[in-house]
Amino acid sequence: MPRRLLEIASNSVASALAAQAGGADRIELFDNLAEGGTTPSFGSIALARERLTIPLFVLIRARPGDFLYSADETQIMLRDIENCRLLGCDGVVIGALDADGEVDIALCTALVAAAGPMQVTFHRAFDAARDLPQALEQVIALGCQRVLSSGGQASAEAGADMLAALVAQAGGRIGVMAGAGLNAGNIASVATRSGCHELHASAKATRQSTMRHHNPALPGLSPDWTATDAAEVAALRAALDG
Repeated sequence: MPRRLLEIASNSVASALAAQAGGADRIELFDNLAEGGTTPSFGSIALARERLTIPLFVLIRARPGDFLYSADETQIMLRDIENCRLLGCDGVVIGALDADGEVDIALCTALVAAAGPMQVTFHRAFDAARDLPQALEQVIALGCQRVLSSGGQASAEAGADMLAALVAQAGGRIGVMAGAGLNAGNIASVATRSGCHELHASAKATRQSTMRHHNPALPGLSPDWTATDAAEVAALRAALDG
């Protein structure tokens, strides 16, 4: 069996570098972790590209919330993809649905075309689709290299049976990457149950602020933050390889 690929969802350049140090095979760079991720800044993408030696994929998502996008949001995403091409990224992560929960073929076709030679992953908008088997065929027709999915469930562990069905349906025409709720304790079993050879996790941990001054009157402005932890990535890698 070929070595399973570990992609780490990284919410900053520091997280991406920690993921690389921990043994990640690929980075998905994004911002705004608390709301499911949005496109990171140009500066973040540029510095990540300069510093990383492993493949860099960038999330293309104009805002949090649903996956039904306006004309202006479409233009934002197209320009963000253009920036990723200019910066030499290896891939982008896209996805859009229409109001009825079908894959937005017209919009996604434009996003895939804009990606040009970069690889394309269809993100977990897929899990919000009305009919996952039908959505898989649509994503395959778009020419995406892989789809990220939890099998339509809150976690890949809960959706492992559906993921296995999707892998069988795909028949090698597209990669099915399991993601959501993966940790060192369950990633190997999810990989085995689902048949997925690519796994996606965040390996996040809380970073304690080193500020000596903190205003307690600002409870909504926590000095701490969440970032990828290299040791957590190493534990995921060891679990997959074990």
